[in-house]
Amino acid sequence: MYMIIKHFHMTLAALSITGFIARAVLTWMKHPVMHRKWVRVAPHINDTLLLIAALVLAFMIQQYPFVHGWLTAKVVALVVYIGLGTLVIKQRGPAWFQGLAFVLAVMTFGYIGWVAFSHWPWPWQL
Repeated sequence: MYMIIKHFHMTLAALSITGFIARAVLTWMKHPVMHRKWVRVAPHINDTLLLIAALVLAFMIQQYPFVHGWLTAKVVALVVYIGLGTLVIKQRGPAWFQGLAFVLAVMTFGYIGWVAFSHWPWPWQL
């Protein structure tokens, strides 16, 4: 059961970053599809399922945020990722700032993935 939930979680994570990149590009293009309800709702459904799967996995392996450093790092990075993503999708600030927020958001997502695979929050200390 653990492996099924883990792969489900990883699939949802891949959908999350793919959807974020697609929505960022569509936002910058001012594409009308961004005004459709399903484009605004689908990421929330995906990310809710992603978070539920993460919580189930944490309980299954009996490691918890704010107890185990690597999970704490993922939670903190997730909050940063959400904040940066919001700046991009809601078009906060000038174009160069949105571009920087986009790059930082993708890098933060990469960091979250790295921590997930390594279970180590400090990539520069290996």
